[in-house]
Amino acid sequence: MEGKSYEDRLRYLGLWTLEMRRNRQDLIELFKTFKVLSHVRIDELFMLNENMKGTRGHCLKLRKTRCTRDITRNCFSNRVVNRFNLLDESTVDAPSLNAFKNGLSRIRITRWASSWTRSGLAR
Repeated sequence: MEGKSYEDRLRYLGLWTLEMRRNRQDLIELFKTFKVLSHVRIDELFMLNENMKGTRGHCLKLRKTRCTRDITRNCFSNRVVNRFNLLDESTVDAPSLNAFKNGLSRIRITRWASSWTRSGLAR
């Protein structure tokens, strides 16, 4: 592997980039919070966006709070909202944590690699 670029090594080994692994873990933590697999109460961190019901995607769209400082912009409760709202309904409504993880892997294969990095949502 010596002499190969980071991207080539990841591709060869079938691994996700560090940024994508962090994004995936954020989504997993949010799923745990929704399914009460975590000790954090969902209403303490997130607000459902009532205006987004009936639109594309899923019915659990979250509202992103307005941030004026970098410290709040990079908080978990703010950085995960855009990515979660992009998920499809079958992934969000997964019956178990493993089913959710499988849904994330399926999405990664089909669209994350190209659209999320180009749109800036990978951050």
